[in-house]
Amino acid sequence: MAYLELNREALQHNYHVIESTIRHHHKDWGAVTKILCGNKLFLQEVLQLQPKVVFDSRMSNLKAIKSLQPDIMTGYIKPPPKRIISKLLDVADITFNTQFSTISLINKVAADKGIRHKIIIMIEMGDLREGVLRESVIDFYSRVFELSNIEIVGLGTNLNCLNGVMPSYDKLIQLSLYKELLEARFNVQIPWVTAGTSVVYPMLDLGLVPAGMNHFRLGETLFFGVDLIENGPIPSMRQDVFRFFAEIVEIMEKPDLIDQPAGINVAGITPQVDPSKSTGSSNRALLDSGLLDIQQRNLLPFHPEYTIEGASSDMLVLSVGDNPENLNTGSYVPFKVDYMGVLSLMNSRYIEKRVV
Repeated sequence: MAYLELNREALQHNYHVIESTIRHHHKDWGAVTKILCGNKLFLQEVLQLQPKVVFDSRMSNLKAIKSLQPDIMTGYIKPPPKRIISKLLDVADITFNTQFSTISLINKVAADKGIRHKIIIMIEMGDLREGVLRESVIDFYSRVFELSNIEIVGLGTNLNCLNGVMPSYDKLIQLSLYKELLEARFNVQIPWVTAGTSVVYPMLDLGLVPAGMNHFRLGETLFFGVDLIENGPIPSMRQDVFRFFAEIVEIMEKPDLIDQPAGINVAGITPQVDPSKSTGSSNRALLDSGLLDIQQRNLLPFHPEYTIEGASSDMLVLSVGDNPENLNTGSYVPFKVDYMGVLSLMNSRYIEKRVV
């Protein structure tokens, strides 16, 4: 059975690198766990690191987090649907918001529950996902400020996730200036300016994060140790928190060229055949995982000679050349897996999850 493995030591290493870097720059941060899809085995590994705040994008995931550690501060990291607000406030201490009508409903539910709910107002800074328009921020804040059971604990933004708009010193300082403007105008204190997603993290050591931008929300950096600006590894961090293992169910030497004619396959692709590139034959391993679990573009074999030839709904085909590792049926083949690949595997009930 194929399985996804989380390396505890690698996760701990990355967490402590982030913690040291963030503290060195006098910032704060929270861990984003949405990639774990509420899996309690993996969530427990994060919670044991004692993050100050855990952010997630699904109510069921937050419920799992609170069941493991009821006193942990949690945040719902996208604008909440109105239909779930009553239940959401039981598991989310903070919500990210952009619509006054939604915040008004949160205020009413919070009053009925006898609590004061924390919110972060998200501001649109050019990526055109969620956010209040910049010219409307003062008016929007003034209306929310009047609500009795709402506490505004931050201003935030999201960059890069939808349209690839990159963060810059100018954008981050603009957000910081909104905080200063609102604090002066309304005589309040707003603790967080949270624009520090994983794409912003590499800017810290380059001196490109203004002092006023003081809060980070980090998931991909924590779990993958990658620099999303340079699209490569962060040297001080580990990239092996996750590995995927698939079991060989058939291995034999087969010809390189398929029979003709060839039509559209189950993935909607018509295989292209180039006879000039044929080497005659190779050892092909059939693996017990497929498109139901993960897209082949999200996988990379550890062995440099192995190549993924294709996939169907529940099987992958791997060319292993001359089979230098003497693989056989029952052998497991390890793969590097990227962010979207882990997200797919976490959502597959056919993939076992393990901690090593």
